[in-house]
Amino acid sequence: MRILTIVGARPQFIKAAMVSRAIQAHNREGGTPVIEELILHTGQHYDPNMSEVFFKELQIPEPAVNLQAGTGSHGEMTGRMLGQLEQEMIQRKPDLVLVYGDTNSTLAGALAAAKLHIPVAHVEAGLRSFNRAMPEEVNRVLTDHVATQLFCPTGTSVANLLREGITEQVHPVGDVMYDAALLFGALALRSSDILGRCGLTKGGFALATLHRAENTDDPVRLEGILEGLQALPAPVVLPLHPRTRSKLSPSVLAQVEARLVLLEPLSYLDMVMLEKHARVILTDSGGVQKEAYFHGVPCITLRDETEWVETVEAGWNQLAGANPDRIAACVAKAAKGRPIGEYGDGQSAARIVALLAAPFFHRAGFSPAMDVANQGSV
Repeated sequence: MRILTIVGARPQFIKAAMVSRAIQAHNREGGTPVIEELILHTGQHYDPNMSEVFFKELQIPEPAVNLQAGTGSHGEMTGRMLGQLEQEMIQRKPDLVLVYGDTNSTLAGALAAAKLHIPVAHVEAGLRSFNRAMPEEVNRVLTDHVATQLFCPTGTSVANLLREGITEQVHPVGDVMYDAALLFGALALRSSDILGRCGLTKGGFALATLHRAENTDDPVRLEGILEGLQALPAPVVLPLHPRTRSKLSPSVLAQVEARLVLLEPLSYLDMVMLEKHARVILTDSGGVQKEAYFHGVPCITLRDETEWVETVEAGWNQLAGANPDRIAACVAKAAKGRPIGEYGDGQSAARIVALLAAPFFHRAGFSPAMDVANQGSV
């Protein structure tokens, strides 16, 4: 069985690392069929600190090819990826294409495969912010509607698909990001020295990330968020995403550098170490919202909505938008919430691999329950 894995951005590298490990374990333990995985990197994140270091640090198999398609507008980038991925799929003849999350790489991979009648499996299916102004929302909705197998991290994501009429091959498997938090959280404690390098004390700083187009491409929102971060009493550590840096004038960048602890993009283990020891995390990243919960740290989301609604409902996460006063108020109220049981037990990647392999020995008489009506919760 040949699987073509499409990745292009930091969160996908982390998820793919866990599934790749599970594929290797499946093969090592004599699983049937033997799975050959080829990884295609679209190059959506092309900065070495956003890409190469993740492959080395997370021990992800080297990509079979890097398309280097990571520049241009959304339409230009997606179109370039679509054409290149189609040619790779024709050449490599996969039995299945595996995509992750909600990026342009995800959509391009799903569309290219669907048009070639290759089954598509979507990890992190069913998430919805219900804000179609977000390119990520459009990507995830379209991907779900062409996917053959949909791997859902939460009950809410399953319910979202059911409301859209997607009922077959919907699998509540838990969250592979939780698998990663367990594995790499322990590794970060042993190998990262980021606190010492930055002169930080455990629990004595806030950690911020800022990269979504809805914030970086709107000058009013970007100004409001930066004002809010600079007004916080504790030191604020901000690893600066290339997209965000490109939107700051030299004078604004100098001001931010004077008031915040500004860092270049970090390796995953350094980022995990900061997440584990921050007093509070402020972010517009979906993945970082969950990582905050996994590491037991309160979160403030710098958006007006979130697809991870259970983190808000459980009291771990607050929506602050881009208003400086609201950001300050949320930080003042930040506290730990109640446990969330939906993310699984750290074995989500193994479940995904078992489900990916199952249809390929249907012919041998294996007949698993393949739709959500017959699946239990994780």
